[in-house]
Amino acid sequence: MKVLVAVKRVIDYNVKIRVKADHSDVDLTNVKMAMNPFCEIAVEEAVRLKEKGTATEVVAVTVGPKAAQEQLRTALALGADRAIHIETDERAESLAVAKLLAKVVEEEQPGLVILGKQAIDTDNNQTGQMLAALTNLPQGTFASEVEISGDGSDKKLNVTREIDGGLQTVALTLPAIVTTDLRLNEPRYAKLPDIMKAKKKPLDVKTPADYGVEVASKVTLLKVESPAERKGGIKVASVDELIDKLKNEAKVL
Repeated sequence: MKVLVAVKRVIDYNVKIRVKADHSDVDLTNVKMAMNPFCEIAVEEAVRLKEKGTATEVVAVTVGPKAAQEQLRTALALGADRAIHIETDERAESLAVAKLLAKVVEEEQPGLVILGKQAIDTDNNQTGQMLAALTNLPQGTFASEVEISGDGSDKKLNVTREIDGGLQTVALTLPAIVTTDLRLNEPRYAKLPDIMKAKKKPLDVKTPADYGVEVASKVTLLKVESPAERKGGIKVASVDELIDKLKNEAKVL
């Protein structure tokens, strides 16, 4: 079974975000970039499936500028077999990415597609769901456990997903779409020998035009601002004083 994993290049989560002086966008000058943490979990799960013998090939794919090949090489170092880079300098929105991934799914015919549930830059949490709709494949979102059972064409996928009321397990027929939550696994670190080997693994470069997809943004970014600084808290002497302040000052009671 082939597993397709989508990854995204984002600002490293350890970096403090800076806004440009003219508020036109986020300042990316000399900023460390990395693979989206949820995508790291997706890659790890795909590699674990391969190590179990469930998957025979792991293919990583990304949509983004030329520099995004760095994140694909990271995926290859972590255990992916080959990569596909759909190169574009446009700000690709979720629907455009989902359309491109749908074309890749049509071309690659994977048995399973794994994505991070969301990217830490846009926090949209919608690409996986859009991809499922475009490909007409079953989906298991917010996965905290993925289990594949059976052999050959009888393989079944059970996804335990995190919901407001606790945990829910859904049974899906393959091929299917899965989006990963934080508790699915603990991603490994790439070892130096694997990083060196990753440089020789195949990486195909495509363009959106190759798939007949228009990625030009339909949304105009007007202004970016840093979050307002939080005010300092206060200490109260008793529960009665706390309730009084919540009721009369904060007006939340």
